[in-house]
Amino acid sequence: MKIISYDISDDLWRGRFAKMLRNHGAIRLQYSVYEVANTNRVINNLLVKIEAWAKHFTADDSVIIFDVDKDKLIKYGNAIHRDKDIVYF
Repeated sequence: MKIISYDISDDLWRGRFAKMLRNHGAIRLQYSVYEVANTNRVINNLLVKIEAWAKHFTADDSVIIFDVDKDKLIKYGNAIHRDKDIVYF
């Protein structure tokens, strides 16, 4: 599992970056923090996309990617809601 945190100064680029993460299965934990728990292939494709985006970043922009063992991850507060099962009919 990956935790992706970003700080992008341009509103348009920040919105597009968030949308790109969501389109690759990322789940928003906080405003600029996403969790990606997917197959290695999907995660690797996402990392390639992020690398391509990084070429357009300014000196004020950053992305940090953490590799996390989900069995050792501890969450407090509202980030826990994404672990609950949701059924849609």
